[in-house]
Amino acid sequence: MAGIGPLSQDWEPVVIRKKAPNAAAKKDEKAVNAARRSGADIETVKKYNAGTNKAASSGTSLNTKKLDDDTENLAHERVPTELKKNIMQARMDKKLTQAQLAQLINEKPQIIQEYESGKAIPNQQVITKLERALGVKLRGKK
Repeated sequence: MAGIGPLSQDWEPVVIRKKAPNAAAKKDEKAVNAARRSGADIETVKKYNAGTNKAASSGTSLNTKKLDDDTENLAHERVPTELKKNIMQARMDKKLTQAQLAQLINEKPQIIQEYESGKAIPNQQVITKLERALGVKLRGKK
């Protein structure tokens, strides 16, 4: 069993070299030129911004101009005052805390708080869950 053990390790340096990065581009260029000489139909496509972090459409100035010209005040729809009062009243009638109600409908307590404070963006699925859990119709005609 000669050669096995800590003294028989191979300590020769191993050198790994990368190929030049443009070697592939030169091959492609040579192949295209050879095909041109042979008279074959060739279609080449120049790729712009390939491999960069730039946006695909750098012409965003059109969109920003539209946004600048738009004088309309855009804001998300918020929970109506009547809905938030209905949620609070129904929750109080059932003697539930916001956390308990949130647990009943499998949502975070923060969502109930946002609905009751009027900061939430109304989500029909959440409102439906609230209606079922509270046993009250919160929206539409009573």
